[in-house]
Amino acid sequence: MPTVLIVEDERDIRELLRRYLERAGFFALTTGSGAEALTLLSAADLVVLDLGLPDIDGTDILREIHRLATLPVIVLTARSSTEDRIHGLELGADDYVTKPFSPAEVVLRVQAVLHRYSGVPADAGPVSYGDRRLRIDEGTHRAWLDDVVLDLTPTEWGLLAAVATAPGRVYSRYELVNRVRGYEYAGYERTIDSHIKNLRRKLGATGADVVQTVLGVGYRLGLTQDVPS
Repeated sequence: MPTVLIVEDERDIRELLRRYLERAGFFALTTGSGAEALTLLSAADLVVLDLGLPDIDGTDILREIHRLATLPVIVLTARSSTEDRIHGLELGADDYVTKPFSPAEVVLRVQAVLHRYSGVPADAGPVSYGDRRLRIDEGTHRAWLDDVVLDLTPTEWGLLAAVATAPGRVYSRYELVNRVRGYEYAGYERTIDSHIKNLRRKLGATGADVVQTVLGVGYRLGLTQDVPS
């Protein structure tokens, strides 16, 4: 049973989300404190995080989560501007839900994020691209560039795996939203660019060559798949 940590200072919202998540088959931990949330990370499979906490700003909690653990995070906040959403995603959030919200929608998003984040049985091993410069292992959700393991968020991993499915094929932002999120999310297309920016930064100086922009269309993998020896 996956465990969802709900970090929200409003008790009514915490309890509402807890009830909906437990009905959907999740185990829910709740807290209204950012400091306490940091002590509960090891028990969680996913975090639903309010940014407006009384003790620690939620963006600082988000940074700390990604420093301490590899956990998917869904931001839940009243900060609804496009700039706030992009900032949250740039800090590593995997989804962004604004208040007021539908608790049923939050459950759907939790399910979608966990689905793409969960590991799948190991198969034949990594697939390599660009004369083994890039290696991607779907079975373990790991990727390497020049033999260095990439520390990717679930969304960054999903984007890299998506464009690597068919190297050279151009994927529109709309396609990437649906492949990575698992459902249609109107408005999220505009934030795909932020995730690509983060992914390229982790790919290093050649990031823009590995994941290329096709102006007015979308993105593609700039490396060809190696032929198995």
